[in-house]
Amino acid sequence: MQRRFFLLATAAGLAAPMAGAETFEVTLTDAEWRKKLSDLEYRVLREEATERAGTSRLNDEKRPGVYHCVGCDLAAFASDTKYDSGTGWPSFWQPLPDAIRTREDGGLFGARTEVHCRRCGGHFGHVFTDGPKPTGLRYCMNGAALRFVPA
Repeated sequence: MQRRFFLLATAAGLAAPMAGAETFEVTLTDAEWRKKLSDLEYRVLREEATERAGTSRLNDEKRPGVYHCVGCDLAAFASDTKYDSGTGWPSFWQPLPDAIRTREDGGLFGARTEVHCRRCGGHFGHVFTDGPKPTGLRYCMNGAALRFVPA
């Protein structure tokens, strides 16, 4: 029984979100975040969950505009950098200047680069190196983390 507990506790530790030492301009209590965000938005932004592929209302958004952080309303991505990556999540080849921060995200599936809002720390998704020119990057974002504002 002790061995099973140790294995489960170890696996849970590997899967837990990384505790960052970063500080953010926008900080709310857990209760305030829960009140401000829907259940899915909370799980994605505050617990680093991932929405199911193909479920985001933003996948088919084609109008000119800007994608904002749903947590603090910071403009994060311009529509002219959005493209269909075929992954089922809204994807961009570049964020707006000074909109995001990244950190290594180690876990059960290997090291990835996590993308979060630089103002509130909300989890957006991950960035990969298999994107289109000119950057070669694919910012694979959770639609639940973003709000589209038409131009």
